[in-house]
Amino acid sequence: MRQRQKRIFSTASLLVLFALVTATALAQGDSIVGKYKGAVKTAGSPDGEVTLELVKTGDKITGQAMHGDMKVEVTDATFSEGKWTLKFGPAAQHGTLVAKVEGDVLTGEWSNGPQKKTVELKRVSEAAANAPVNLSGQWEGVADAQGQPFPFLLTLKIDGEKVSGSSSSQLGEAQISTGSWKDGKLNFQLEGGSGVIIMSAVVVEGKLSGEFDYAGQAQGKWVAVRKN
Repeated sequence: MRQRQKRIFSTASLLVLFALVTATALAQGDSIVGKYKGAVKTAGSPDGEVTLELVKTGDKITGQAMHGDMKVEVTDATFSEGKWTLKFGPAAQHGTLVAKVEGDVLTGEWSNGPQKKTVELKRVSEAAANAPVNLSGQWEGVADAQGQPFPFLLTLKIDGEKVSGSSSSQLGEAQISTGSWKDGKLNFQLEGGSGVIIMSAVVVEGKLSGEFDYAGQAQGKWVAVRKN
């Protein structure tokens, strides 16, 4: 009789423990859902912009991450010892993010094989995420020229979806020949004496962050902050 009571007590204790763990995990799931924007940081390179959207369906966390023009699905999310492990793509082929959430800030490390990058994101409200952004004005930029910082001044004028303006640097002046600002993405082409530069960017925490292609000979990342 005592053995039976012990078994019943042990089973009940396990059920209670399981219920507590499940409730904790569900509560943590509520704490991570939302839209985040921020940067992926690699030593020696400009920050790369990233947007992470997480939703909760039942007891499962899913979502997607956007990095430049690349979009990958969150295929698995687990919570253990105060940290979230998010896997991207089937069989985590696009890497794994191990991060913690404190308030509206998500910080952690993304890894894919030997590649490791620091991730710092901040939750944004839907109103803030959808608020119109005025890019017209001057921006102080820095491009990653094969590991060397290359400063430039970018002047933008936005008229609806049309973009015009110019850029000045140690290489001289270049004019924006074609450009567009649509669906939160900035794309434009600079033409000057040094050649044609194709540039793209998105806005991350008030900064322009994107990529460039210089005459098909050099590619890299660039960031810019508003001057006025």
